[in-house]
Amino acid sequence: MTGSTNVPPSRREDVVDDYHGTPVADPYRWLEAGDAAEVTDWVERQNALTRGVLDDPAGLGADRAVWHGRLVDLMQLPVVMGAVRRDDTLFTWERPSGSEQFVLARRSAVDAALAPVTLVDPASRSADAATAIDWFEPSDDGGLVAIGTSEGGTENSTLRVVSGSDGSSAGTPGADEIPNTRACSVAWEPDGAGFFYTRYPEGDQYHRTVHHHRLGAAWADDPVVWAEHPDPQAWPSVDLSPDGRWLVVSVSVGWSRTDVHVLDRSTDQWTTVVAGVEANTYLGFSADASALVGTTTIDAPRNRVVRITLDPETLGAGPESWETLVTERDDVIGAVGSTAAGLVMVTSRAAVDSVWRLDHDGVPLADRPIDLGGIVTVDGVTVSRRHDDFFVLANSFTAPPSLRRWTPDGSVVTWAPDVPDASLVPDLVVSQTTYPSRDGTEIGLFLIHRADVEPNPETPTILNGYGGFAISLGPAWQPRIAAWCAAGGVYAVAGLRGGLEHGEAWHEAGKGPNKQNVFDDFHAAADTLVHRGVTSREHLAVYGGSNGGLLMGVVLTQRPDLCAAVLCAVPLLDMVRFPKFLIARLWTSEYGDPDVAEEFGWIFPYSPYHHVTPGTEYPATLIQTAEGDTRVDPLHARKMTALLQWASPALDRRPILLFQEDRAGHGVGKPVAKQADSIADGLAFLGAHTGLHP
Repeated sequence: MTGSTNVPPSRREDVVDDYHGTPVADPYRWLEAGDAAEVTDWVERQNALTRGVLDDPAGLGADRAVWHGRLVDLMQLPVVMGAVRRDDTLFTWERPSGSEQFVLARRSAVDAALAPVTLVDPASRSADAATAIDWFEPSDDGGLVAIGTSEGGTENSTLRVVSGSDGSSAGTPGADEIPNTRACSVAWEPDGAGFFYTRYPEGDQYHRTVHHHRLGAAWADDPVVWAEHPDPQAWPSVDLSPDGRWLVVSVSVGWSRTDVHVLDRSTDQWTTVVAGVEANTYLGFSADASALVGTTTIDAPRNRVVRITLDPETLGAGPESWETLVTERDDVIGAVGSTAAGLVMVTSRAAVDSVWRLDHDGVPLADRPIDLGGIVTVDGVTVSRRHDDFFVLANSFTAPPSLRRWTPDGSVVTWAPDVPDASLVPDLVVSQTTYPSRDGTEIGLFLIHRADVEPNPETPTILNGYGGFAISLGPAWQPRIAAWCAAGGVYAVAGLRGGLEHGEAWHEAGKGPNKQNVFDDFHAAADTLVHRGVTSREHLAVYGGSNGGLLMGVVLTQRPDLCAAVLCAVPLLDMVRFPKFLIARLWTSEYGDPDVAEEFGWIFPYSPYHHVTPGTEYPATLIQTAEGDTRVDPLHARKMTALLQWASPALDRRPILLFQEDRAGHGVGKPVAKQADSIADGLAFLGAHTGLHP
């Protein structure tokens, strides 16, 4: 049995707001108060209902146990997710086999045979392993490392300083433990005696500021270096030249604009490089630190590479004076880094990445990119201004991400982790195709399945999408995908507008007034899978999280006929009130602001919570959220669950279930055990409603 009619009652209230002359009903406003006793009781009863369905040994429980075991095996595989080089040392953010959390480790950058040393294992700091490292930044000589840790998935980091040799505490207690450093940007001074960093005011989700800290000094007295916010949501980050003279403050204003300001510390003079231009400009220091080199979308929606000499007159001359090293191309130019030998440039074509070598003037050093072995995403390039070699963090659908070293002899060697036992990784094939959306735009589509599976209308299939914030959905290792495909299913990933698959114009085509394009693209992807015989409606499930959770809400309300089952994770669903909670005002530049009449007109027509129709047979739906989510408030999931349960006449066949996890957040920092639990819940639910039994 996959459903239940024993749904906890949810009282309805007659709450109606007026938005620019439009009455907007909100019958479950009371479910916004997450700490209220009535809401806590409601969540407990919803969780009990869901656990009763998912854990029932006579129902989904048996399948869930198999999914869980397979996921644990896949999650035991070692993974590297980040690396920073300091001379002959690599500091890595990796999860060793058997670890619950990603650890901070130290590796050799010149001898792969040397075993890594774990410096900080955050899982040991809490009984449930729910303490996580959110970010890290080593000093220039690698002697010290600033790290951010948080509890229970909140991402509300506390900055601490540890030794780069053994991970022991290297800071002064209290003075060098800095709170409110969520997603912190840190730039160490050359002598390692202090750093520039970003933090938030106490109790404020916005107004992020740049400060200067000297080790041992009271952090509360750290002087403010930058606080000139174009708006309260502005997001500064910092970089410092190797000699400590030039401080670059890059300020993200929404997802389509980045201002750049430079401080000459020798004269205490600020120069604005670019500001107020609706374009993204990302700059770093050249190998000899005489210039800034990076990318801009000014006059180039797919990016160009530019160079700006480091002197106040040139810095302030404006974008028209910048030297273009690489003009806009057919593919999208991504990150650019400087080595002693030249530049390393990442490009992307329909979410598949390549890495090119250039000289310091942007001239290619080879007629083809380096060989990364197949369809990959480049999650990062680790370069050093003092070395010719570099490291590439390559990701794919078919194996865990690995760190690979390129050397001047042209070889590419897998550096870490060790290649996993082939018996633990399913033999998967990946293909890439396109399909037409509603308006004829061609959209990219990845299909992943086991090598011996021939997709047909009876093949259980999951379709995933995101479509927002200039984020591309490219090849990426996910135990969810590997487990589903190993059991015989197909997993499809659609490259919807709103992402960055084809540059900034692709992003703009799926944001603000154009958001409906994203939903049309996803609907067309599902229709294409059915029309091409990859699967059928009764064997099709859809999955999305965060902004992709909003997408799932729109699927439910705009196309309830689209599929058999929906997995909706940490979603935005009440788009009329979303900016009022947590950090969500950051996203008004992406969606629009419902308090502005014109922008309300963009948002309200698709807001899922406001378009649930009584009597509609919605697909079987599992909504997953977490009480510690500091990005998307779980109130969205609670309100939508109550409304769908009230509206649906077929809860016995097509259940609407909610699970609100404790000691977890938006997904970052979740220990392996919790990840395996939530993913197993999702696969068991989708498998039961599409016919895939592991």
